[in-house]
Amino acid sequence: MGNTIAWKPLVKRTSSLFVLSALIAGTVACGGKETTTQPAATAAATNAATAAASTKPAGGKSYELLNVSYDPTRELYEAYNKAFAKQYEEKTGNKVTIKQSHGGSGKQARSVIDGIKADVVTLALSADIDPLEKEGLIQPGWQQEFKLNSAPYTSTIVLLVRKGNPKGIKDWDDLIKPGIEVITPNPKTSGGARWNYVAAWAYSLGKGNDEAQTKAFVGNIYKNVKVLGTGARDSTTTFVEQGIGDVLIAWENEALLSVKSEPNKYEIVYPSVSVLAEPPVAVVDKVADSRGTQEVAKAYLDYLYSDEGQTIAAENFYRPTSEAIAKKYESKFPKLKLVTINDAPYGGWAKVQSAHFNDGGIFDQIYKPAAK
Repeated sequence: MGNTIAWKPLVKRTSSLFVLSALIAGTVACGGKETTTQPAATAAATNAATAAASTKPAGGKSYELLNVSYDPTRELYEAYNKAFAKQYEEKTGNKVTIKQSHGGSGKQARSVIDGIKADVVTLALSADIDPLEKEGLIQPGWQQEFKLNSAPYTSTIVLLVRKGNPKGIKDWDDLIKPGIEVITPNPKTSGGARWNYVAAWAYSLGKGNDEAQTKAFVGNIYKNVKVLGTGARDSTTTFVEQGIGDVLIAWENEALLSVKSEPNKYEIVYPSVSVLAEPPVAVVDKVADSRGTQEVAKAYLDYLYSDEGQTIAAENFYRPTSEAIAKKYESKFPKLKLVTINDAPYGGWAKVQSAHFNDGGIFDQIYKPAAK
C-alpha cells in the first residue's frame, strides 16, 4: 500500500464535492493505489536532501592518535587537534581523538624508543627523530615524506628579558658579562637548548672568531647559566613564574607567548644573528602499522600544511611556511639574519649532534656545573 490520504468529514458545498471527485479519479487512474502530490518546492527540497545524504562519507570508524611532541607546542596542538578532528570527520565520516605528550625533545624521543606508543612525533629537530629510524620505529627517508623536509612551520631563537631591560641586554655578547644570570635548558634533554647553543655559536663565528675562540665564547655564556632546565617550557617557568634570571634564551614562540600573557613584565630582544629552527614531524610507522592508524596519522601531519593548519601555527607564534599565510602574519615576526643548520661549518644535525652533544662532545667540555 502506498501513501494513504487522511479524509476529513465532507462539508456539503459544491467546491468540496468537486475536490473529492478529483481525488477519487486520481486514485482510479493510478490502478487503485492512493497517492499524494507534493508541491514543486517541497519535492525539490526532498531531492536535494536525498542527494546530500548519498554523498556524505559513510565513515563510522573511530581512531585515537598519540602525538609525542616537545615542550612549547602544547597550545599549538591543543588548537590544531580540534580543527583537524572536525575536518577529518567531515571529510571521511570517521572520528579521531588526539592525545598529547610534551617534554624536552631529546627526552621525548627517548620515551618513544623505550616503548611509548606514539603514532606521530613532532619534535624540535631531526637529530631527535633520526634515532627512531635507527631503532626501526620509523622507515628510512622519513624527512622526504612531507613537504619542506617534513618541517611544516619554523621558529628562531630570541632573548626574553624583564620589562625595561634593566641589564641592558642587546645581543649575545651581553650574555657573557659578569653578573648576568642566564636561563636556558640542557642540550642533553632539550631540542630547543641545542638550537640556542647553535645560535650563539653562529654569532661568534659570524664575528670572525675561530673555533677555539667560539668554544670559549659559548663556554662563557654557560658559565653564567643560573638554572639549566630539562626542557624549554621548564626554563620558561623558571624565568617567568619563579622570577629567576636576567635573560631567558628562548624559542621565539615561547617568548611571544610570555609577552602576550604579561606584556607589562617582559620584552623580547632580537639578536643580530640567530638560527632558522625547523622542527620536523614524522609518522612512527611501526606503531601506526600495528594500530591501524597509518592513514589517519599521515592525514594528521599533512594537514599542518593546509591554510587552516598554517594559520593555527601563526596564531600560536610559529612562523608559517606557506607564503600566503606568512604574508598575512608578517608583522608578527620581525626579520633578522638567520643561519641554517646545513650552512658551513655545521653540515646538518647528524654532524652537529655527534661533535657537540654526544657524551664527551664539545658541550661536555665547555659546561662544568657549579659545585653544590
